[in-house]
Amino acid sequence: MCSWKTPAGDAAMTAKPFSSACERNRDPILAVLHQHFAACRRVLEIGSGTGQHAVHFAAAMPWLTWQCSDVADNLPGIRSWLDEAGLANTPAPIELEVARGPWPVADGRAPDPPSAPAPRPRGEANSGIDAVFSANTLHIMAWAQVEAFFAGVGRVLRAPGGVLAVYGPFNYGGGFSSDSNRAFDGWLKARDPRSGIRDFEAVDALARGIGLRLLDDVAMPANNRCLVWRRDSAPAPRPPNR
Repeated sequence: MCSWKTPAGDAAMTAKPFSSACERNRDPILAVLHQHFAACRRVLEIGSGTGQHAVHFAAAMPWLTWQCSDVADNLPGIRSWLDEAGLANTPAPIELEVARGPWPVADGRAPDPPSAPAPRPRGEANSGIDAVFSANTLHIMAWAQVEAFFAGVGRVLRAPGGVLAVYGPFNYGGGFSSDSNRAFDGWLKARDPRSGIRDFEAVDALARGIGLRLLDDVAMPANNRCLVWRRDSAPAPRPPNR
């Protein structure tokens, strides 16, 4: 999978990878996550990028174990942020590419933070991951990867009760929400024709296909959105091939 891209100028300003966009959007995103992740224990972040979001969110929500993941090339930068922060609830980042399975988190291997509540009963489906978070990834991925993203979330997210939160730009009713998003979409397609701002309706259909129900659609800075779904049920198993 592809994570968000950090402008080269930002990265050059510091020894650690750095995204000024992360600094600008982290508090509006945190306000949404603080509400919807209040009853969660383990979060898988897909496409952790620089690691800035992970450090900020894990510090603000210490009851969570915040599991970072990304493609292999981004893991050293994420480790540098996690190591400097030294938080007890951020285990080492793991390599995860959405289109390559199985994902390395289906067993909920991330450790409990010191203040974690008692474990849930063993019989609960997919009990390891209570929530999944991803920021600025779906428009970077090809559509086949977006489909793989939701399929993977469907395999690892707890049912019922698991929460998925996705931040980024989206189109509604087949149209761009702003001129700046239209220009951004053109820039994305010029660098990779398979990428682009996704239609909310198509993304929501994928979410509903894995048993998720939309809870919130919150306006964010710079014409972005934070979408939150809750899993009421696991998807129905496919009939066997005859």
